[in-house]
Amino acid sequence: MPNKADVKAWKAQLVAQAEQQILKLTDSDQFKKYLNTLAKFHRYSARNIDLIYAQNPQATQVAGFKQWQKAFNRTVNRGAKAIRIAAPIIKKLTPAEQKHLDTTDERAIVGYRYLPVFDVAQTSGEPVLSAKDFVKENLADHQNVTSLYNAFKDYLNQQTDLKVSEVPLATLKGAKGYFQPSTNEIVIGGDEPDNALKLKTLYHEYAHSQLHGLKSAFKDRPRAYQETQAEAVAYVAMQNIGVDTSNYSLGYVATWAKDKAVIHSALSEIQQVSNKVIELSDGLTKQLGLQEAQKEPEHDLKKLSAHDLNKSYQSLQQQIQQTTNTQQKSQFRHQLTDVHQEISKRTQKQLKAFAEQNPEIKQPESELDQSLKR
Repeated sequence: MPNKADVKAWKAQLVAQAEQQILKLTDSDQFKKYLNTLAKFHRYSARNIDLIYAQNPQATQVAGFKQWQKAFNRTVNRGAKAIRIAAPIIKKLTPAEQKHLDTTDERAIVGYRYLPVFDVAQTSGEPVLSAKDFVKENLADHQNVTSLYNAFKDYLNQQTDLKVSEVPLATLKGAKGYFQPSTNEIVIGGDEPDNALKLKTLYHEYAHSQLHGLKSAFKDRPRAYQETQAEAVAYVAMQNIGVDTSNYSLGYVATWAKDKAVIHSALSEIQQVSNKVIELSDGLTKQLGLQEAQKEPEHDLKKLSAHDLNKSYQSLQQQIQQTTNTQQKSQFRHQLTDVHQEISKRTQKQLKAFAEQNPEIKQPESELDQSLKR
């Protein structure tokens, strides 16, 4: 059992290791891996993203030992080395503690504990569905990227206080677009021939509007700092929809972020805007019908193959977790019950057939027989 000093040293080592990894990100290949990690773990705190990346830069999906078993029907491989993430320790405050901390909050974070999680590559079992199974592939087509660009531009014009307009590239003096804080306007080179680059530019300028507008806390950051942040957000957003702009984005970032201090400081502030852009894009792709439809169970489940039946079961589980609509959640649960019953019927049928073919194998006693023997 480690003593307090050992635990304290372990925590310090985790944070120091994360710090060292971040400071090396001026190398474009390492920076690309970090931004890929950020895109995959955009729901995690910035601190935990750093910890995950420092310990396993290839990690894509992490969960606890029991969660892999219960939620995904997967088991952690023997000998797998855990990734440690920080979890807050929340305590109910006494009146005296509230007075001492000068707060009216009933609960407060009093520390952190480091919990073990494992990457999907460290586990075995049923396939794990991800957003890429439903969303990513169609958006690699330039026609769909153009649709998303137009939808995002319309959303900003109609539902925010931003104004997005287009001008010929020739008037931008070599730039692809710009954000004007004084008028809260985004201007894009409308005749850009690469539609993916055009969408990335809109993401870039939108990031500027959120991070460096007149009301932003970061509006006075140096130019190198601002450009590093905006392009990092754009790269993450494009990665999220399955379009790799690394040939452009990472060279752009490397040009601006020559100072390790710029990278280190900028990264702690881009996650919030990256999350916002990703959520907006995911919502718009769904409205546009660019997401691949998740397969719902067919009316006659008996016609589904075992593989498709399992995929339907996993898909419905994910839909139940993600939807906030009570009616939809109830509908998905009913469908999940039907699929579960069909799987159970097939399993029982297979077990019965196996028992008939292998009469020499002793079968387990029924619950009734067992109860009589108690």
